[in-house]
Amino acid sequence: MGNPVGWFEIYVQDMPRAKAFYESVFNVQLSDLGGQDMEMWAFPMGDQTYGASGSLVKMAGFPSGGNSVLVYFSCADCAIEAAGVVRSGGKIQKDKMSIGQYGFIVLVVDTEGNMIGLHSMQ
Repeated sequence: MGNPVGWFEIYVQDMPRAKAFYESVFNVQLSDLGGQDMEMWAFPMGDQTYGASGSLVKMAGFPSGGNSVLVYFSCADCAIEAAGVVRSGGKIQKDKMSIGQYGFIVLVVDTEGNMIGLHSMQ
């Protein structure tokens, strides 16, 4: 088995606020996936790149926050994206810390109450 993660979804309550947060922190443009009875905005995808893509999702009956799945975003230096988290309306849950030979992580909370991870090798 290759990379076991094929897709992720981060559920949100306020799509414009959540979209602005993720676009600002990661300096990307999300694209509208449409969706029946839900709103979905996808992160950039590349067939020839490493990792899984995913989307922000707003769906009635499925609130954000309080979930037990943690998505990690790959970064060149997770301290850079962490600095953008507070500027973009989120908060730092756990400052940058070493995970030994596997690099560094920062845990942050987005504007919707979802905790996500930032990972880098430096």
